[in-house]
Amino acid sequence: METKSWKEIKNSVYGKKGTERRDELERDFESFKIGLLLRNAREGKNLTQEQLGEIIDKKRTYISRVENNGSNLTLKTLFDIVEKGLGGKVNISIEI
Repeated sequence: METKSWKEIKNSVYGKKGTERRDELERDFESFKIGLLLRNAREGKNLTQEQLGEIIDKKRTYISRVENNGSNLTLKTLFDIVEKGLGGKVNISIEI
């Protein structure tokens, strides 16, 4: 039985980079990573979702949705969560 790498599996199931389905997978994964990074940072600051929500004037349920899937997160809210809520700094990069 032939063993395939994760890249080979993604290419065969979702298509090569640059195809619509593959690009959607990559975007979804980046959104998931943002949510995970925010959750880890919040937990590192020993804040509950409720406490973070109070600091940035958002409901706990909104913080939960962002942490579980950061896809509907605006840049303003991202900056509020990281800078105002967690005392951190946002760094964004763009690849072309």
